[in-house]
Amino acid sequence: MNVAKLSNEPERLPRLLPEYKVYRDAEKYTAEIRLPGVQKKDISLEVADRSFSLRALKEDAEYFLCYLFAYEVNEAEAEASYKDGLLKLVVPLKEKLEASQGGS
Repeated sequence: MNVAKLSNEPERLPRLLPEYKVYRDAEKYTAEIRLPGVQKKDISLEVADRSFSLRALKEDAEYFLCYLFAYEVNEAEAEASYKDGLLKLVVPLKEKLEASQGGS
């Protein structure tokens, strides 16, 4: 079956899951997300009380990531930096964890 593209329909970029790591200690979450080929102006990041979502565009693809935190975070104090294709996000926990609490 041959399906014709409608002329007014925008061409969609492939969606990619970026390479990422998330660490947690007693006070904060730290996420490191690799976004090769993406300019800072093309990154959209949203942090909520138990999650973050990321959308980043590059010329030939779109990165998309949603992550759920195991513990509530203080999104108002979240900090992000971007350098050399690496986005670093630091989000404090709402309440400091006791040493005996597990999870991520």
